[in-house]
Amino acid sequence: ILRQLLSGLRTFFSRLGHFIASHPVFFASAPVLISILLGASFSRYQVEESVEHLLAPQHSLAKIERNLVNSLFPVNRSKHRLYSDLQTPGRYGRVIVTSFQKANMLDQHHTDLILKLHAAVTKIQVPRPGFNYTFAHICILNNDKTCIVDDIVHVLEELKNARATNRTNFAITYPITHLKDGRAVYNGHQLGGVTVHSKDRVKSAEAIQLTYYLQSINSLNDMVAERWESSFCDTVRLFQKYNSKVKMYPYTSSSLREDFQKTSRVSERYLVTSLILVVTMAILCCSMQDCVRSKPWLGLLGLVTISLATLTAAGIINLTGGKYNSTFLGVPFVMLGHGLYGTFEMLSSWRKTREDQHVKERTAAVYADSMLSFSLTTAMYLVTFGIGASPFTNIEAARIFCCNSCIAIFFNYLYVLSFYGSSLVFTGYIENNYQHSIFCRKVPKPEVLQEKPAWYRFLLTARFSEDTTEGEEANTYESHLLVCFLKRYYCDWITNTYVKPFVVLFYLIYISFALMGYLQVSEGSDLSNIVATATQTIEYTTAQQKYFSNYSPVIGFYIYESIEYWNTSVQEDVLEYTKGFVRISWFESYLNYLRKLNVSTGLPKKNFTDMLRNSFLKAPQFSHFQEDIIFSKKYNDEVDVVASRMFLVAKTMETNREELYDLLETLRRLSVTSKVKFIVFNPSFVYMDRYASSLGAPLHNSCISALFLLFFSAFLVADSLINVWITLTVVSVEFGVIGFMTLWKVELDCISVLCLIYGINYTIDNCAPLLSTFVLGKDFTRTKWVKNALEVHGVAILQSYLCYIVGLIPLAAVPSNLTCTLFRCLFLIAFVTFFHCFAILPVILTFLPPSKKKRKEKKNPENREEIECVEMVDMDSTRVVDQITTV
Repeated sequence: ILRQLLSGLRTFFSRLGHFIASHPVFFASAPVLISILLGASFSRYQVEESVEHLLAPQHSLAKIERNLVNSLFPVNRSKHRLYSDLQTPGRYGRVIVTSFQKANMLDQHHTDLILKLHAAVTKIQVPRPGFNYTFAHICILNNDKTCIVDDIVHVLEELKNARATNRTNFAITYPITHLKDGRAVYNGHQLGGVTVHSKDRVKSAEAIQLTYYLQSINSLNDMVAERWESSFCDTVRLFQKYNSKVKMYPYTSSSLREDFQKTSRVSERYLVTSLILVVTMAILCCSMQDCVRSKPWLGLLGLVTISLATLTAAGIINLTGGKYNSTFLGVPFVMLGHGLYGTFEMLSSWRKTREDQHVKERTAAVYADSMLSFSLTTAMYLVTFGIGASPFTNIEAARIFCCNSCIAIFFNYLYVLSFYGSSLVFTGYIENNYQHSIFCRKVPKPEVLQEKPAWYRFLLTARFSEDTTEGEEANTYESHLLVCFLKRYYCDWITNTYVKPFVVLFYLIYISFALMGYLQVSEGSDLSNIVATATQTIEYTTAQQKYFSNYSPVIGFYIYESIEYWNTSVQEDVLEYTKGFVRISWFESYLNYLRKLNVSTGLPKKNFTDMLRNSFLKAPQFSHFQEDIIFSKKYNDEVDVVASRMFLVAKTMETNREELYDLLETLRRLSVTSKVKFIVFNPSFVYMDRYASSLGAPLHNSCISALFLLFFSAFLVADSLINVWITLTVVSVEFGVIGFMTLWKVELDCISVLCLIYGINYTIDNCAPLLSTFVLGKDFTRTKWVKNALEVHGVAILQSYLCYIVGLIPLAAVPSNLTCTLFRCLFLIAFVTFFHCFAILPVILTFLPPSKKKRKEKKNPENREEIECVEMVDMDSTRVVDQITTV
C-alpha cells in the first residue's frame, strides 16, 4: 500500500509536469498577472503604530490591572502623582541632562542651565491655523489652573533661591526630599548618579531628568501634542548645540514607535545590496563552462519566483487590512531559504534526465523526482508556521509574522510548480536546440568554431550529443564546478577513515559549547532590542540605566476594597506587605501624623474617617494625598474609604529584568494570599507579564506540531528510520543554535523565537533528502550510499547555502538591533545546518544504523548469480581456482 501511494504521488507529479510543459506560456504568465494585481493593493499600505499591540502579550493580567487602575485613579486625578513610568499618561516629553565631565548638575552653573532649558521648553509653540499652541495650552493642569511640572523643577528653583539669599540650611535628601510647603516628594528618578552625605543628604548628582506631561483628550489635542513632542526634541537638540559641555537625551511617547519603524528605512539600501549579491551568486551557481547546458537564467528566475510569491502575500495582507511592521524584514529570508532550495533541487533533477528525451518527458521526470520531497517540506512549513499564526500565539508580532510567512510559502509552492516549472521548459527547449543559454543563439559546430577567435570559442564552448559516447553521456554536467568538486574530491575526503575521528571530535566540541550556552539562556523583554541603533530610544535607555538604576520603577500599590483602616491589625498587615520598599504613602504619613499628635493609631471607624478628611488631608503638607484616597458617602451620611493607593520603590537594579520580573511575581503571589485585596501595577508589567510563557508558546507549539507530523508521516514513508534521523538532526541543530546564539549575546525574544521556528523547517528542508536517499539505499555499503546521497542532493544544498549566506551578509551591517538579532540567528541556523549536512551526517551515517547488509532483497531465480569455477593445476600441483561471474 505504501509503495503504491508513493508511486501514485510520483505519477501525479509526473503528469502535472507533463501538463505544465504542454502549456508553458499560461503557467508562466498567470503568476505574474496575479502578483501584479495583488501588488496594486499597496495603495492601501498601512504601518502598525502601536508597539504594545505588537510586542506585549495579548492576554495579560497586567492589562486588566491597568484598566482597573485607570478607572479608579485616572490621569487627571493624578496631577501630583505622575512619576516617570508610573502610568501611561498619553503624550509626554522627557529629557536627561548630564555632563561629559561627570560634573555636579546641582552646582550653580548647571542649575541655571537646566532652568533655562525648562523655560525654553515651556515656550515651545505649535502653529495651527489661527492659533499657536504652547505648553500651557496642552499641559495637564493643577487645581489652580497652572501646569503640572516635575517636582525636581521646584527643588532646583528653591535651590537657586537659597543660593541667592545665602541660605545654607536648604538641603536635598535622596530618594525623598521635602519642599518648602512641607510636601515630601520622591526624586529617585529625577536625580541620577547621586553621591550622598550622612542622613541621605545629596552631595552631588551627575544627571537630572525632567518630564513634561501633555493632554491628549481628543484627536485635535493629540495631533497638537504629537507635533509638540517633535518640537520638543528639536528644542533640546538646539539647546545642546549651544551648550556643548552638557549632554542631553530627549525622549517622547512617540520615540519607541518611530525608532522601531526606523529599522525598515535604514535597511532599504542594505536589502538592495543583498538582492544584488543573491542574484549574482544564483546566476554563478547555475552557470557552467558548457554554454548550452548552463542555466544562468534559471538562477535569476528562481529569485523572481520567490519575489512574486512575496509580493502576492504582501498584497493579500494589505487587502485583508493587515499592517506592516519591521519584523516583516525576516519574511524574505524565510522565503529565500525554502524557495531557492526547491528551485535548485529541480535543476539538479534536470541534470539527471537523458538529453535525448523530449522536453516534456524531461520535465515530467523532474517533477516526479523532486516535487514529492518539496511538497512534504512545504507542508512542514505550513504546519509549523500555521500553528504560530493561530490564536494560541499570545504575541501579535509573532502571530502576524507566521501568518504572512504561511501565505508567502503557500504561493511560493504554487509558483515553483507553475512559473519556475514553465521557465525550466523554456530553457529546456533552448538546450535541446543547442542555443546559447544566455544569448539564445544557435551554437555552431566544433569545426566551424575552429575558424573563430579564441574569445568567441570560449563563449560558445559546448559538447554535442553526436560527439559524446554512451559512457560519457551521463557525465555531461560534470563540468559544473560544484558537481565536479563533490563527486571527485569532497565525497571521498569526508568518508576517509582518517578524517572521521576529527569530525566526531569537532561534533563533541560543538555539543560542549552549545550546552554551555544553553545553560545561560535568558528571555529578553527589553524593548531597545527591537529598535534601530543610534536612536533616541537607545541613547535615552542607556543613559537611564547608567544614572537611574539605583531604584526600580515606581510601582503602584492599589487597595480596591473597603477595609478597616482604623483597625490596628489591618494597619500592621498593610505595612508588612510593603516591607522592604521605599513607601510614598498617605497611609504611613497618616500614621506618623497621629503619632505626632499622640493619638492612638487604633481609632474607631468614625473618628478615623473624620480625622482623615478634616485634619490630615487639609494640612498643607499632606493635601496632595487627596488624590490617593477615594471616599464614598453612605445613606446615613457616613463616609467610607472604598479604595486607596500608595507607591513603592524597590532597591533593585532596573537593568536586571529578571529581578524586576521576580519582584512582580512575588507581589502577585502576595496579593492572592493576603487578607487585603490589592493589585500592583507599572506600565513595564504589560510587557513582562507572562512574557516568558507567551514568548515560548509559538516555538513550543511549532515543535510539537513538527514532531506530530514526523510521527504521523512515519506510517506513510517507506522507512520510519528516516523520521527518526530527521528528528535527531533537528534536535541537534536547534540545540546548537540556541546555545551559540546565547554565547553571541542574543536573548530569547520575539525575533529569535521566530528564527528558531524557521530553523526547524530549514533543517528538514536540507537534511531530509540526504537522509531519505541514504536510508532507502540498498545492496551497497553505508559509505557508498553516503557518497551517493551527497552527489545527488549535495549540489542543491550547497547552491542554496551559498546564495543564502551572501544574502545575509549585508544584513549584519544594518544599524539596528532587530536586524542584528535576525542576522545572528539566521546565520547560525544556516551554518549549523550546513555543518550537519556536509560533515556530521556523512560521517555518523557510515557507522550507525541502518545496516545495508540486512537490507538486501532476496534474489529471484531470474536474477541469481551464476558462478563458473575453472580448476587449473600447474606442474607443481598448486591448485588455482578462478571464478568467472556472470549476472
